[in-house]
Amino acid sequence: MTETSLILDVNAERLQTLLQSAGYRVTLSEQNGMVQLLSASQGVGFAARMGNPAQQEGHYLDYTLSCALRVQGELPAGLADRWNVEKRFARLSVQGVFLVLELDVIVAGGVSETYLRATTELWDRLLQEFLLFLRANASDQDTPADAPAEGAAEAPQRLDTEPVNAETTDATAAA
Repeated sequence: MTETSLILDVNAERLQTLLQSAGYRVTLSEQNGMVQLLSASQGVGFAARMGNPAQQEGHYLDYTLSCALRVQGELPAGLADRWNVEKRFARLSVQGVFLVLELDVIVAGGVSETYLRATTELWDRLLQEFLLFLRANASDQDTPADAPAEGAAEAPQRLDTEPVNAETTDATAAA
């Protein structure tokens, strides 16, 4: 690979084209003066937010793929920590009433088009695993096996999440 074929920075248009070529519908948006791309995978919305500026105006050295879910009820203790120990590449955090999954993609120093496509495929896979992880942890909180069938009021509260429109929340804007 020659240095001239390396991608040294990205802009919103290039990232939009990349996501669309992977089959995503993408909407360009602005939040708090920052450009972001909105899309969805597995029925869950996510945003791509530009990171550190490059030398050329409107170009960036990195971006973050972010999925924020509003939590209803109590989260199991250590849920985010368990994800972060078991999974690589993407971090999970609790930000107020939001459960936030984020993946940083760094292009500084130069990357290939193949690398950008691979990180997009990785993000899609991580979202699938994230949903499975949440379902598994929600079922862990269901009624214990020895509890009476009518004792649902005594059972721990289920983990319920709902997708959050990235345009309406600023909980993850401080990436």
